[in-house]
Amino acid sequence: MLHRLHAAGEQGWRDDPEAADLMRYAMDKYGALARKHHLEPEDAAVAAFEVMRSRAARNADDPWAVVTRAVQVTLIADARANGLLCSTHQARRPHVSAHHDAERFSDRDVALIDYHPAFHVAAEQDDLGEPAEAGVEPTGAWQAAEQAVVLFSLLGWPVDTARTGIDYICARVIESGSRSAAHEMLRRDRHARALLDLSRAPWAALLRVVLGNQTPDHAHTTAGRGVLLRLLIGHSVAELLTDDALVRTIVTASPRTIRVSHA
Repeated sequence: MLHRLHAAGEQGWRDDPEAADLMRYAMDKYGALARKHHLEPEDAAVAAFEVMRSRAARNADDPWAVVTRAVQVTLIADARANGLLCSTHQARRPHVSAHHDAERFSDRDVALIDYHPAFHVAAEQDDLGEPAEAGVEPTGAWQAAEQAVVLFSLLGWPVDTARTGIDYICARVIESGSRSAAHEMLRRDRHARALLDLSRAPWAALLRVVLGNQTPDHAHTTAGRGVLLRLLIGHSVAELLTDDALVRTIVTASPRTIRVSHA
């Protein structure tokens, strides 16, 4: 029949009563398969019609096997195209069909922005500025904290006080998720001041130096970055020691300096 219809041309498929019976049979045969992919039996008949006109189906030893497999592949592609809101031709491509179906924001009980990584913004302290040069090992967070302790100790701070204070500040940054939130919480933390035996002035200076000046005017300046962030993005202790304003602030706020001046 396929050879006869092919020889008759398009007119044969249009006028031959057996061709109409064949399409009705295809609808019945592949109707369940179409419904499995949320399509109509007519969609399966269209897919069968397209493959029946091909040379592969006409010359196959088992034409129905060829038609069945082709209809299955076409229905899968049609279903993916409906879900992806694209053409069937595009849905056949692996790099397109690999995506999930399009979804409305209201389709889920949990808002998309709450779980999808595309809507997640990195915490402020994770923004390390320019990438490190090739071959240069980036400074880790704990290495930066240790280097900050070295900086403070070189400028007159007791090592134990500097290490305890900086570790305490780092812990609060991790808990709060940003430098600004940590600074706001720490500046009113009387427990920390009592733990370190620091008055308000050196404690405020320690926060300002370690976390940076949090006022909007200083947000994108060296003073606004803070020692921890500067060490993380590649500054060395030696470079920080050349910053006269930073050195003056640390030295002036040192507990030893304050006690000597009071004496």
